[in-house]
Amino acid sequence: MTEFRTIETNGVKLRVAEAGEGPPVVLLHGWPESWYSWRHQLPALAEAGYHVLAPDMRGYGSSDAPGPVEAYVIQELVADVTGLLDAIGAETATIVGHDWGSILAWQVALLAPERVNGVVGMSVPYAGRGAAPPTEGWRKQYGENFFYILYFQQPGVAEAEFDADPRGILMRLYAGSIAAAGGMAEAPITDPAMSAGGWIGRMPEPQSLPDWLSEAELDYYVQEFTRAGFRGGINYYRNFDRNWETTAELAGATVEQPAMFIAGADDVVISWFGDNLEPLMRRAVPDLRGFELLPGAGHWVQQERADEVNQALIGFLKSLA
Repeated sequence: MTEFRTIETNGVKLRVAEAGEGPPVVLLHGWPESWYSWRHQLPALAEAGYHVLAPDMRGYGSSDAPGPVEAYVIQELVADVTGLLDAIGAETATIVGHDWGSILAWQVALLAPERVNGVVGMSVPYAGRGAAPPTEGWRKQYGENFFYILYFQQPGVAEAEFDADPRGILMRLYAGSIAAAGGMAEAPITDPAMSAGGWIGRMPEPQSLPDWLSEAELDYYVQEFTRAGFRGGINYYRNFDRNWETTAELAGATVEQPAMFIAGADDVVISWFGDNLEPLMRRAVPDLRGFELLPGAGHWVQQERADEVNQALIGFLKSLA
């Protein structure tokens, strides 16, 4: 049974969904999500014999949302996770992340390696530290054209758009995987230039929800973001360059813990890495025990293919015993 409590860690209070007893497993969600993204994993991992914790990350849901952009720098996020382990009296845990949570999971393994006995990334791989600040490469690639991470760099702009229409942005992002099936209206913004407008108008409006997401489930996400707003989550993206600048010690670093990567084969994020993703990861993550791309699945993999993801996670966790 999933229960909730508030845990104080690193100067913030986090709402944490919790289930089971046994070795600790921490589930870190991404953007724009919440603990609820792990609703299928919490009972399955608890039943398999693990103490599972899924926080609303800082800036999300019922957790604290500090105001300054700098409050979301990677060192603070890592300290949130290690402080969570301190609060439950755990020396180590297996860290599982999806999307931005995956970025954080890899960084916890690198910056606090003594606290991590295994790491699973979903949708966002680790392929080593880049040679330049991330936005520099994106600006070269996209120029004056729209790219959502560059859009997020503009103070106050993206959150104003999304706060005005939480259902509009969430429905489009979650249902994007059904676009190929023809279940979309035409997007009103077709001009690729950033100056042509925000993000909601660039995505077609879905005529239905994907099979993995019910109206009630979408309603829950909308409720969470209506209350908390989008600014906290977007601030994670505003620290990409600051994170790169303040972690120079990670140049050439590899993730040494046992690790696994899971993604949907149709996830647009992994397409950014081309056809060489697995070799790239194996150089940066030497003990990569699993690399699974689930055919037909998109970005929201642990929700889209819950049973397969649960099976893979439990298999990996058992390999750590």
